[in-house]
Amino acid sequence: MKGSWKDLEKYRRDRLREVRYEAELAEDFLKNGLLRNAAGKAFQAVKAYLAAEAAARRDILAGKFAGIARHGKRVARVDWIIAVMPTSRMKEVAQLLGDRELELAVEKALDLHEFQYNGLVREGDVSRYVDVASVERDVMDVVRFIRGRTT
Repeated sequence: MKGSWKDLEKYRRDRLREVRYEAELAEDFLKNGLLRNAAGKAFQAVKAYLAAEAAARRDILAGKFAGIARHGKRVARVDWIIAVMPTSRMKEVAQLLGDRELELAVEKALDLHEFQYNGLVREGDVSRYVDVASVERDVMDVVRFIRGRTT
């Protein structure tokens, strides 16, 4: 991987800039009534924050994600997880980092990610959200979490 990836600290700083911008967009979209867009940006903010934290604590993840990943190029699997932060691994990575507040933010972000694609379903069969207020509350919870961690 090129660019800031060679320097984990620079990669982390770059991701943290992304985190702040995504959280700001989430709040702006929410204020403008663009609920699905706000949910998507809140999700992206948490995903980027998790990647930044994973980069800072790579040693914790290295044992769990050992080996080589082959995604167009051979790269240490742990580095691929940190760089891509696949949605399917977010909960696991947060748990491995041992930060309960981060785990809760990841859970809310995953719920918001699901909402972004499914929208509201009053019966709750497809979405975890049955009303707008719950979505708004989770978006703002994520924004507050990000602000508290990045300011």
